[in-house]
Amino acid sequence: MNTEQEQQPSVLQAIIGDQIQPLERPGPAAAGNPPSQLARSLDSARGIRRHLLSIRMVLNAMLFLALMYTITLTKALLIPLVLAAFLGLALNPLVAAGTRVHLPRWLSASVLMIVLIAGIGTGITQLAQPAVGWFHGAPAAIRHFVPKLRNMTKPLEAANRATQSLVSTPSGRAAPPAPAALAISTWDVVSTAPKVLAAVLGVMLLVFFFLVFGDSMLRRLVEITPGFSYKRHAVAIVRGIQTEVSRYLLTALSINAGLGAITAAMLWLYHMPDPLLWGVVAMFANFVPYVGAISTTVVLVLVGMLTVKDANLHAFLPAMTFSAITVMEGNLITPMIQGRSMRLSPIAILLWLLVWGWLWGIPGALLAVPMLTCTKLIAERVRSWQWFAVIVSR
Repeated sequence: MNTEQEQQPSVLQAIIGDQIQPLERPGPAAAGNPPSQLARSLDSARGIRRHLLSIRMVLNAMLFLALMYTITLTKALLIPLVLAAFLGLALNPLVAAGTRVHLPRWLSASVLMIVLIAGIGTGITQLAQPAVGWFHGAPAAIRHFVPKLRNMTKPLEAANRATQSLVSTPSGRAAPPAPAALAISTWDVVSTAPKVLAAVLGVMLLVFFFLVFGDSMLRRLVEITPGFSYKRHAVAIVRGIQTEVSRYLLTALSINAGLGAITAAMLWLYHMPDPLLWGVVAMFANFVPYVGAISTTVVLVLVGMLTVKDANLHAFLPAMTFSAITVMEGNLITPMIQGRSMRLSPIAILLWLLVWGWLWGIPGALLAVPMLTCTKLIAERVRSWQWFAVIVSR
């Protein structure tokens, strides 16, 4: 019996022959040296993977360029939408507080919009005339101030004359034509006023509808999400993003408004003309970090030089005081109020300002940092976007 069992493998091997050889376990030499056909298939798979990765990178680059072109082409539509969305998110906690005391959303939103429109209208009527007056009177004021600087610039003028005498040639050159004076006519104001009013009314209507129907739209988006667990996760993400973004916008608006009020009070103490105008300029410019503070400082230097009777250091006191205020606000007050979750990398801020200022101009520069902060807050809560939040964080 045992002899028959011992002979079965040999008989089976004799029947199958060479077909059993590929089923044998490879030895060390075979494992270390794979067959050439397997190596070729592995190389082919790697090549296909590299080609697919290259195609994916090219498609992503084309998609990014197409997106940038679309954003630039539709900026007249997107800027009011983004501004209205930010205002709606900032004012939504106030409307939600009204609903907690059993007030309809439309009533709370209507009251807020009336107050907002009244404030904007009052600000425009109070600041339009001083702004136009400064715009028209700046060239004459600069020409009147130039003689005051001669005592301070005499050494520079002497060096300039000496340099010109060295490099000048005997043949005279015609003087360059004087640039045409910049002026705003009544027709310019009348022709642009309807466009401005239409844009403001469009933004106000969008804000009103966002406040009234924003929550219902979010509920509809959650309802179409499949599965109860996905719905609960989507609700948590949306509510968290809405709360964080609203808190950030209200905080930033409050800080900038406080900076504008302190700037106006400081200019009033220094007896500078139109302190309310420059306070509003400082408030809106502070939405653009670094660049806004530098621009406002330069403006205050020019205003101080044009206001004082003699060219002395008193002309620079408002700008120096404003610089000290902005340094304290940027390094102490804002980080203490907003916390580390809102802090952004300076490099990311400057790059973001450069991109959106190039795409949308001044509105893009004003909206760039709020958009970056909101994008960071959203990326922190979406798993596939967390890398972006890590990159832009400080």
